[in-house]
Amino acid sequence: MNLDLNNTQILVFNSVADIPTIVWKELNCAHNLYFSSNYLEALEKHNSHLSFYYIVLKNENEKAIALANVQIINFQLEGIEKDTSSIFKKITSIGRRLTIIPKEKPLKIINCGNTFVSGEHGIFIKKGENKRLILRKISKGILHHTENSNQKNPIDIFMMKDFRTESLPITKELISMGYYSFNIEPNLILKINPKWLNFEDYLTALKTKFRVKAKKAMKLSNDLVTKEISVLNFDEHLLKMTELYKKVVTKAAFNLGEFNLQTYKSLKAKLGHSYILKSYWIDDKMVGFMSGMINKNHLDAHFVGIDYELNKQYAIYQRMLYDYIKTAIDNKIEVLNFGRTASEIKSSVGAEPQDLTVYIRHKKSIRNKFLKLFLLKIQPSEFNQKFPFKRD
Repeated sequence: MNLDLNNTQILVFNSVADIPTIVWKELNCAHNLYFSSNYLEALEKHNSHLSFYYIVLKNENEKAIALANVQIINFQLEGIEKDTSSIFKKITSIGRRLTIIPKEKPLKIINCGNTFVSGEHGIFIKKGENKRLILRKISKGILHHTENSNQKNPIDIFMMKDFRTESLPITKELISMGYYSFNIEPNLILKINPKWLNFEDYLTALKTKFRVKAKKAMKLSNDLVTKEISVLNFDEHLLKMTELYKKVVTKAAFNLGEFNLQTYKSLKAKLGHSYILKSYWIDDKMVGFMSGMINKNHLDAHFVGIDYELNKQYAIYQRMLYDYIKTAIDNKIEVLNFGRTASEIKSSVGAEPQDLTVYIRHKKSIRNKFLKLFLLKIQPSEFNQKFPFKRD
């Protein structure tokens, strides 16, 4: 698709491989790994259950000025509806009554953002450009592409995720285009104190109660052996990693899409030491793994896998959290993003909530009016935030 809007060309590419090299050079966005061709290619290659496409904006001089990462998701509702304790089961029921959610097929969602990672990883805009105007044009480009594509089933929902509080003066532009905003579970962020030169410095900064808790977890996990997972040994561990990952996923009340762990092999091959993949063993049995990405001065925790039957005995998950912190300190990282979920335990190691806003609209205007009522039922879960650090 090539759409011209007020001297701005909107180009749509169905694969990363289709985007010309000159576009990547003009955007100069590879310093942010989430917008690098290596990262996007890995996601696209191994997650064929999603349909990926990419929107590029060019200015009047035919220079690329923005890139949007878009996926089409067939969101399955069966798992949510079987979970009688889940708030999402009640929300789904309301959505069906308001005809916002289809009754006999998956909910078809167009997502501008990253399906697998929380955070603002959907749109890259070059410095000096009018961000509000570009956001508006990207939204129009998504709508135009949807109306002119040959989708077997029509799109139900348009979604743009996950915007930080400081972006809201810009992203409120979407409200005028029929979108509604709502808050989702916050990211849990730990700012790494530059005075922490090693993990012991982090422990020293904790209040006595939390330092004792950390040392107890380290003692319980002392028998865990950690091993790096590389491109060379990845295949022999994939089956067990997938099993452990699914144990974690089944505990989540809400998950946009399941991640194909084969993606890790490509990420390790393409990103090298910037992509972290570590396994945890008791004797000859893998009992957990952690993954993450060093992106500029950030470390983002990605998916983990845990053997819950042994988790309490060996403090597997707590050990992972402390290992993320140790990795961040060792690499002189400024911000460690633990992601969503398990907010209270992440808070107990020093992470603080970072609010995220999602914008959403229904394709049909009548149902979009009902959508506002529907979204009022969605609220982030409250948690007991901890404050484990001594006061300076």
